Amino acid sequence: MHVFYTPNIDTTPELPEEEAGHCLRVLRLTTGDEVMLTDGKGAFYKAVITVAGGKRCQVKVIETLPQEKGWNGWLHIAMAPTKNMDRTEWFAEKATEIGFDELTFLNCRYSERKVIKTERIEKILVSAVKQSLKATVPALEEMTDFRRFIATEHKGQKFIAHCYEGEKPLLKDVLRPGEDALVLIGPEGDFSEEEVAAAIAAGYRPVSLGRSRLRTETAALVAVHTLNLLNQK
Repeated sequence: MHVFYTPNIDTTPELPEEEAGHCLRVLRLTTGDEVMLTDGKGAFYKAVITVAGGKRCQVKVIETLPQEKGWNGWLHIAMAPTKNMDRTEWFAEKATEIGFDELTFLNCRYSERKVIKTERIEKILVSAVKQSLKATVPALEEMTDFRRFIATEHKGQKFIAHCYEGEKPLLKDVLRPGEDALVLIGPEGDFSEEEVAAAIAAGYRPVSLGRSRLRTETAALVAVHTLNLLNQK
């Protein structure tokens, strides 16, 4: 089933230009054909094409299908983007397929990438939502300074995954299912010791993601999978 992203379907009964091009020129759909839409805000829409021509594809919604998330709580990952953007994009795609709610990029002391263009990541999130038949696009935040981020209030459980020695329980063993949860994931060089101490002082609990030494994007995906799996409805 092909799903088309129509974020303004409630006010504009028409596919965005890029989606219209795929619908009409690639899939060869035309007037009278039924299509499935999503607004990315929690609903699917059954619709029929009413106008198909040029770069325009107008539709008439025939049924609204609200969708519940498959997990409880608000699941938030805040990570330092990788130097190689392909790895960050891979994470964004796979995490969306699994299911989470929000992604924030962190500028840390040892970050290898200090600037990130979120437009590309947004497109990947949308594509992954359509591919995995989800109706909600994860919230995406701009690059944020680490200390500014941890100084901001965040509801629910707060964790920081780091590689320094010391007693750290597994995330799966301390997560309270059903509650909002936020996990911080550092850059390839890890958080600095000062950043870890600051996060702990701000109420973040140090956790382990297992015995394996993981790349940033792998650690972030393990965190997403753990949060999602333990919060499955």
